Amino acid sequence: MSIFLREVFAGLPKTVGRKESKNPMEREWTSAIFKEPVQGPVRVGKTGVAGDGQWDTEHHGGPEKAVFAYAFENYTYWQKELGISEITSGGMGENLVMEHLTEEMISIGDTFQIGEAVVQVSQPRQPCWKPARRFNVKTLALLLQNTGRTGWYFRVLKEGYIENGQTFTLVDRSYPQWTIQKCNQVIHAKEQNFEDIYELSQCELLAPGMRETLAKRVERLETPDIRNRVFGPNELD
Repeated sequence: MSIFLREVFAGLPKTVGRKESKNPMEREWTSAIFKEPVQGPVRVGKTGVAGDGQWDTEHHGGPEKAVFAYAFENYTYWQKELGISEITSGGMGENLVMEHLTEEMISIGDTFQIGEAVVQVSQPRQPCWKPARRFNVKTLALLLQNTGRTGWYFRVLKEGYIENGQTFTLVDRSYPQWTIQKCNQVIHAKEQNFEDIYELSQCELLAPGMRETLAKRVERLETPDIRNRVFGPNELD
């Protein structure tokens, strides 16, 4: 079955919500999660899709998170699970909507030719509170994390133009054992298996920042506190 680029999305940060709201989920916030479909060829560079941007540059963007991809098949799941028809393509803030490619099918280091560009899987996305705020589902980040339907990032090895409907061609697969699904299981396990975490931290094509984070976790034998990431300002003061 061929892997297709179903849609391309890009967008710049914008501010929504109401400053005076007593409900944290309705307060003013700024994010680049609100993407718009891109029609026709679009250039993919080392730091992302043309016309795309990030607001929180500490946690988003850069060469290792140049392009965020999400599986089209996941949206059917979320619509049924949450009963929200508005959770559709682009809803998670992704740049690329992939068809026939999900988290259990793609691995760290997988390299693809798409149009003129060559991209390589660098790491899973670690869900934050922003999709939850967008769809008014406070637990959504946890649901994304616990189901493993997180999406993933590509680094760009060769810049070039891509377009909706093009086929992803697998060029190289160096770490088939480290699927995005497996990475998520290891990273987010309730009972941390530090041997597995160490092995993942040694994967040379995993993004350096994540390798360093996992190595420190093993060194300190600590379980990360995820509450600020998954709930953040969506909680009451």
